[in-house]
Amino acid sequence: MKIEHYLSQLLYRYQCVTVPAFGAFLTEIQSAQVNADGNGFYPPKKLVSFNSYLKNNDGLLANHISLTEKISYETAVQHIQKEVALWKTALQNNQNVSLANIGTLSLNFEGGLVFEASNHTNYFTDAFGLSSFISPIIKRETFTEEIAAELEKPVIDFIPETHSNRSYLKYAAVFVIGLGVAGFFWNNYYQEQIQQRTALVQTEVQKEVQNKIQEATFFIKSPISNVTLTVKETKMPYHIVAGAFRNERNAQKIYERLSQQGFKAKRIEKNKFGLFPVLYGSYANYAEAQKAMAQIHKTQSKEAWLMIKDL
Repeated sequence: MKIEHYLSQLLYRYQCVTVPAFGAFLTEIQSAQVNADGNGFYPPKKLVSFNSYLKNNDGLLANHISLTEKISYETAVQHIQKEVALWKTALQNNQNVSLANIGTLSLNFEGGLVFEASNHTNYFTDAFGLSSFISPIIKRETFTEEIAAELEKPVIDFIPETHSNRSYLKYAAVFVIGLGVAGFFWNNYYQEQIQQRTALVQTEVQKEVQNKIQEATFFIKSPISNVTLTVKETKMPYHIVAGAFRNERNAQKIYERLSQQGFKAKRIEKNKFGLFPVLYGSYANYAEAQKAMAQIHKTQSKEAWLMIKDL
């Protein structure tokens, strides 16, 4: 059974998808990019990476295969184990393992696992329908001085015709000018009268408002009730799992030991697989969780793994 198809489906919805006994595929959102040199525009996307230290079975992949193929959970785990065995054999024979729409796995000269992500699929659902494109360079045209000079030349020269002077037109012009001057002075006088009356009205209104304010009396019938402020708790969806135990006593012992060592250890209620998980601690973002897990791998146990879930 090829499991990369189910891995690809889960990468659209989850930030971490673990392949038991092999490693985990992680996604991180990258914002939209602009290439100024090539005028290229690229939409936001999820960058896929691989962590070979996350090998514990969190049940996500097996449960998804079980529901999709309508087989038991145990059968799904067996299919995963067979596929992982084929991957390891191919890598030991210096062959690359190509996972469709995800990337390619190979071994370097030191025997370390190297992952090269594929760029053909964007697992960021909010960017669905967006694609990269190259914008053509905008060229702005400028007019030369010669063209501008040609545009300034008049096309047609109009020569006004001369007419005989008529004396009555002069008197009519003088009369019109007189009416204009008289109208101008009358308009100024009218505007001054309006401004004076407006100022008087505004003064009376201000006096009335001040009197009303001085006469007003305010009564508080009942005191304001106490206001209760609620502080929204910061979500911490990233959890480093120390282990999951079928015996609750064993889970309690590990929890007490981690608490004595200074960890903000937690216990989670029994999951659907009948196990009692114990956490090293919980974190608000992926970067803090990765930093803490790297330290735990060095000082505590390499079996610790990252779980992303709202508790």
